[in-house]
Amino acid sequence: MSELSEEKRDDLDDDKFAFPKQRKEPLEDASHVRNAIARFNQVEDVTDDERDAAWKRIKAAARKFDVEVNEKSWREIGKD
Repeated sequence: MSELSEEKRDDLDDDKFAFPKQRKEPLEDASHVRNAIARFNQVEDVTDDERDAAWKRIKAAARKFDVEVNEKSWREIGKD
């Protein structure tokens, strides 16, 4: 995964994160999108509405960076 320096991460607009209020899971490139999906269930203290909104942002970023997403909902993550 490409590394974001603390300075670059601090410079990102809130809308560049899956969880903008918490500034968790940046969506800067394909690698970050895959990481956001993998770590999605590890984000704490967020509501289901915030997760729904984050999932929409992740799916939009996945389309932008050509990342395949098999799950239709965040509730399917990790359920094989």
